[in-house]
Amino acid sequence: MSEEHAPVDFWTALLRGWQGRCPRCGTGSLFGSFLKMHSRCPSCDQALEPYRADDAPAYFTIFIVGHLVVPLVLVMERWGDQPPLWFHALLWLPLSVLLALYLLPHVKGTVIALLWAHRIGAPGPSAGGLGPSP
Repeated sequence: MSEEHAPVDFWTALLRGWQGRCPRCGTGSLFGSFLKMHSRCPSCDQALEPYRADDAPAYFTIFIVGHLVVPLVLVMERWGDQPPLWFHALLWLPLSVLLALYLLPHVKGTVIALLWAHRIGAPGPSAGGLGPSP
């Protein structure tokens, strides 16, 4: 597929990543399953393998969930007549897990699109690396 694609601006690439779509064409899916990334875009054949998000999406997701849930816990504790701990556990633990599960693929797609937009791909194996000789 040698089809030329129009340049994509930064924010469009991030929005496409948030939606789980290829940052270049916007039609192909980034993921084959929940968090398993395609090696190439099924629509435009863009190589996605070099853009590895690693642990960044999990870190950012925890950061976001913490900054959303902790203030709510404090508000509930302050103006909710200090509910018992079992109530907090029953309310905030499932909310935190569900919010994290919702945000994680969106954040991962956004990180992949950010890496793609800045052309920050993982380096390939080097010939003089520490691995075994061929």
